[in-house]
Amino acid sequence: MSVDKVKTVKEELVLPHKLFSLSRVWAIALNTFTQLVRMKVFYFMLIFSVLIIGANFLFLNFTFEQELKILKDVSFGSMTLFASIFSIVGTALLIPKDIEDRTLYTILTKPVPRFEYLVGKLIGIILLVAVSLILMSSLFFTVLYFRQHGILAEEIKMIRGGATDAQKEYLKETIFAQGVRPELILGVLAVFLKAAVAAGVALVVSTFASSTLFTIIVSLVVYFIGHAQSLALEYYFPEGQMHGAVQRFIAGIVAVIFPNLQMFNIFDGIITGQSVSTALMFRLIGLTGFYLTIYSMISWILFAKKEL
Repeated sequence: MSVDKVKTVKEELVLPHKLFSLSRVWAIALNTFTQLVRMKVFYFMLIFSVLIIGANFLFLNFTFEQELKILKDVSFGSMTLFASIFSIVGTALLIPKDIEDRTLYTILTKPVPRFEYLVGKLIGIILLVAVSLILMSSLFFTVLYFRQHGILAEEIKMIRGGATDAQKEYLKETIFAQGVRPELILGVLAVFLKAAVAAGVALVVSTFASSTLFTIIVSLVVYFIGHAQSLALEYYFPEGQMHGAVQRFIAGIVAVIFPNLQMFNIFDGIITGQSVSTALMFRLIGLTGFYLTIYSMISWILFAKKEL
């Protein structure tokens, strides 16, 4: 990090000391956002995901239902892969990078509690993931919009003798039902929420990890186990048989260590045309807030004892 950049961070953080300052947290978050944007891994993963989404125009040898389903499936898969993996890798690189650039020492010599530093870092990477998903989903919606109109024109053209108004309306309703729908935005939101939880997990691991590689590996293990967590609990504690306090305690510990990430995969149903309830979305948002709060507190406890 350049001398000018370090000076800028210093100036932003020299604020009257408070127990918790949103201004200091925001300054750290913006600094983290800029720091992550400059990383080559960010551009590599972003360009790779954008190319996959843009390549959906190549799926032309299928029925329109199959084509639109594949387009949505591949696009959501690309966004999920980018958001989750970058959240983990980006978070894993933050603290070691700050130590290497000595930015961490610059910040902590000011009246900046370590908790604010960690929260600012977490907000910074979540903010970058949000901006990236907005860009990718905009491209996704654009590709899907033009493709659904292109398919409609092709289907109408294939009708011998010309399509009647009733046929055109039927085709439009059928094709557009598989195209751009408001529920797709909820699917992107679910991808973002899952990535935020993944970033929280990586933040916890990075506070005690001995290396960046260790942080990435452990976080990925937790990420993949999180997708099977609900199945494991159902197997060991079948519904209606979790009566004991010990069983509930064990289940609670497992749920904190391995977040139930399978709950966030609502885009599977959205792709097939299913609707998403408002209650489910509020539940996912609340669950994300719970995980981020718990992981921030655990990270703070571990980081407070860490010798720098």
